[in-house]
Order: sequence, then C-alpha cells, then structure tokens
Amino acid sequence: MPALIDLRRRIKSVRNTQQVTKAMKTVATAKYKKASRVIAEGRPQWHAAPESIGRMAGWAGPTAHPLLDVREERAIHVLVVTSDKGLCGAFNANLLAKTLDFLKIKEKIGRIRLVIIGKKATHFFKRRPYPIDRVFADHSDKLAPEDLKSLAHDLMEKFLFRETDAVYIAYNEFKSVLAPKMMITRILPAISKEKGGGETGIEADFGQAPDWEPLAPVLVSALLPRYFESQIVHAYTESQVAEQAARMMAMDSASNNAEDLIDALTLSLNKARQAGITKELLEIITAVDALKS
Repeated sequence: MPALIDLRRRIKSVRNTQQVTKAMKTVATAKYKKASRVIAEGRPQWHAAPESIGRMAGWAGPTAHPLLDVREERAIHVLVVTSDKGLCGAFNANLLAKTLDFLKIKEKIGRIRLVIIGKKATHFFKRRPYPIDRVFADHSDKLAPEDLKSLAHDLMEKFLFRETDAVYIAYNEFKSVLAPKMMITRILPAISKEKGGGETGIEADFGQAPDWEPLAPVLVSALLPRYFESQIVHAYTESQVAEQAARMMAMDSASNNAEDLIDALTLSLNKARQAGITKELLEIITAVDALKS
C-alpha cells in the first residue's frame, strides 16, 4: 500500500495536470469557433469552384492554358499540411501514415519532392528519403495570405517550367468534431484528362461553348491561377479547423481521464487511511487487554 503522502502528492499532480488540460481545451475551443466561421464563409465558394472551373476549362479546351496540360507524372510535388504542435490525438499521425503510403505508390512512377507546412510533417519526413523543397515550420498556424500566395505561385512556376508534372495536396478536412477526413487531392494540372477521371475534384464539361467575353484564353488565364491559390487556402484553413477540433476533443478526454484517476487515487487514499486507523485501534485494544491481564 503506498504511503499517504505519496498518494496526496499524486492527487495534487493529477489535479494540476487537469487544470492545464481544461485551459488548453478552452483555448482550442475559442480558436475552433473563430476558424469555423472562416470555413462557413468560404466553403460555398471553395466547393463550387471545381465544378465551375471544370465547365469553363472544358468549354475552352485543354490547350487554352498551360495549367490544363495533363502529362505523364514523371516528377511529382506533394504539399503536406500538418500542425506545429501535438496534443491533438491522432490528427497528424493518421495523415502522415496515409501520405507515406501514397508516396510509396507514386514513387514507382515518378520522382517525389515535398513541400511541407507544419513541424510535425517536417520532423517526420526528415527521416525519409524524400527531398523537401520548401518548409513552413515556424508558427505555421499563423501563415499570412501572402505566404500561401507565394507558395501557390512557386508551385505554378514549377509546373509551367516542367519541373513538376503534377501537384498533390495532403491535409485533414474538417467534417465533424469527432474526426476529420484525410484528403489527398491533385490540384495541378487543374483538370482531369477525361470526364469524371483522375484524382482531382474538377470534371471537364465538353458541352457547347458559350460566346466568350473576353476571349477564352484571357478568361482562363485570369481565373485558373486564382483558383489554384484558393485551393491551397482551402486546404490550409480546413486543416486549421480540424486541428483545433481534434485538440479540443483530446483535451476533453484527458480532463475526463484525469478526473477518473483522481477518483481512483482518492479511493486508494481513503482505504489507506482507514487501514491505518484500524491498525491503530487494534494496537490500542491489544494494549488495553494486556494491561487488564
């Protein structure tokens, strides 16, 4: 039976830890509510864009812009979006495991290069044989729009100069507080070669073309880069919301587990105290009986 002072110290330690987890849950909840408002405002546009751009690109034709050029994937860039911090359950581990499986499949057909957002992915892929072109590992939860725009332009330049043949993005999309949805989506080239094909969300519609004003190449050149930028912003924002939701649930579970542990330790403490009291009473009774005899 542990000493009473050890049990009291353990109970105090667990209570201090519980206060920390409750505070972290409160912070994560506030950040989740703020980020979820951004998601609610942007999702209608982000979800409608692939269909609209796909229809427009189908009308314009695959030669209307270089970003529509579908070619053999001999060089592939993968953008991986994770968090800087842990304490969010399996949020990072599940995505990194799925991404690694995806990379093992793709490396059989082409060269893989990575672009990373988040310290967790940085530390994970430093031990893997995949070259890393660019890393955002310091305060990745506070990336400015200019940083994401610069990243999008960098990837577009690589695609236009044929340094890469396809760009994929791996991230957690927020679906519910209970669990995010892991996504690995192709975002360049910006359209599938066939209707309904490919891993991209865009589907070309080769129906009757409208009367263009301005001309199709001008309109496509103006919209496609913005569409590509919005897809990276979409993935980044979804990942931020999913991270805070995962941390909120993890800290809530940790607080509940701490409460259960405190109850178990308190019960052990009471049993130890009761055993000590019983032992002292027996000693007194024995002594009294000895004096009487």
